[in-house]
Amino acid sequence: MLYNTFEFGAFYLLVFALYWFVFQGRLKWQNLLILGASYFFYGWWDWRFLSLVVISSLTDFYTGIQIQKAEDKGKKKAWLAISLVVNIGLLGFFKYYGFFVDSFIEMFRAFGYEMSDRTLRIILPVGISFYTFQTLSYSIDIYRGRLKASNDLVSFLAFVSFFPQLIAGPIERASNLMPQFHKGRKFDPQKAKDGLRQILWGLFKKVLVADTLGEVVGWIISDPESYSGAVLLMGVLFFAFQLYGDFSGYSDIAIGTARLLGFNLMRNFNYPYFARDILDFWRRWHISLTTWFRDYVFLSLSGGKMITNKWKVIRNYIITFTISGLWHGANWTFVIWGFLHGLYHIPYLLFPKLRSNVQQTRPPFTVKGTLTAILQMGITWALNLFALVFFMSPNVKYAFFYFSKMFSSSLFQMPERFLRKLPWLIIFMAMEWVQMYNKKKHPMQVGKWPVWVRWTLYYGFALAILYFNYERRAFIYFQF
Repeated sequence: MLYNTFEFGAFYLLVFALYWFVFQGRLKWQNLLILGASYFFYGWWDWRFLSLVVISSLTDFYTGIQIQKAEDKGKKKAWLAISLVVNIGLLGFFKYYGFFVDSFIEMFRAFGYEMSDRTLRIILPVGISFYTFQTLSYSIDIYRGRLKASNDLVSFLAFVSFFPQLIAGPIERASNLMPQFHKGRKFDPQKAKDGLRQILWGLFKKVLVADTLGEVVGWIISDPESYSGAVLLMGVLFFAFQLYGDFSGYSDIAIGTARLLGFNLMRNFNYPYFARDILDFWRRWHISLTTWFRDYVFLSLSGGKMITNKWKVIRNYIITFTISGLWHGANWTFVIWGFLHGLYHIPYLLFPKLRSNVQQTRPPFTVKGTLTAILQMGITWALNLFALVFFMSPNVKYAFFYFSKMFSSSLFQMPERFLRKLPWLIIFMAMEWVQMYNKKKHPMQVGKWPVWVRWTLYYGFALAILYFNYERRAFIYFQF
């Protein structure tokens, strides 16, 4: 059930009507409705994997209570280990079994030993990486004493399976989302309006940016040999915008739909393509995942403490980003992509003067300030695009072929095709820049604009979405 389908629209309208007009003021019934709707939503994809969500949820609900009850640290660790083994075990089996077996066979093949391929062809359950990390953070936070275990099973199950963000995030912390299931919720017209605007902007990015570019990217990736280096470079650029429009569009829709139900989800994107260095980029891109890896991997590598030794910090960055790459997919291309981003941090850590002021969202309007900002953003873009070649490649061999073809003499030829897409991307970036400059969380926060301008914008976007929403591609991050 994709967000940009009439099926989801009908499903959500029914849930919304029951939630506010039938069960308003009855918290338990509202939570039960959310739980039932979430399981129905997930089961729509594949009902067979609904059991995995239930197993993961029940495991962490029970182990969370036992971790809190245990007075001995050894017992706390034992219960936490059960949570880790169950969750990571399920994730590892369904997502990485084939990857590790195939890699093992290839390693032996390199030494001249031929092994039979007995790899099971396992279907990847949609959203497993996201809800697994969400439940893991719950158990770990209880173990660390940062959170109290929940005794309300319905609220906990609803927290894990909350349908707006179940499939592709944001990855919510229990400390932020769970308390919202325990408090009465009242309909707020202003929050609802902002939620609708954010949904509209998310659909715009998904349908008019991501899906229209996805068609072109598909042509280029499927047959790179037929295009010049300039077109291949344009293909990586288009993929960057496709990925951003697709994933941040999903996050906007998730945040907006949750807001209509009275919930506040964390911000997941903060205009990342205006980042002035790679550290700043990762503070703006997929924020819920970045902060998760910071708190549960990066700091855990140093015993949960901040460290000042530069070489240990570099080690932690490389390990964390490599694991993050593997989280994105069971393929060596994702591992290389993550490893590269770990390496990208090294110059900024060794030479702190290279870092931009991360508080700056815009350069000073002087010639020097503007040129400096353009240079910094240009370097950040170049680093991202280089790594993205691996991210979008089906295998490592393909990535190196793509590089060899792209960095040929034809790189400096004027691309004959697809140039008409660039003006629209410039307009899209200009819209984001203006609202970032005005410190808006999303470009559709236009409540103070004249009425006729606002409604012209709303109707224009809605009509464009309906007109271009013919292919209805699945969201890219569903595969992760």
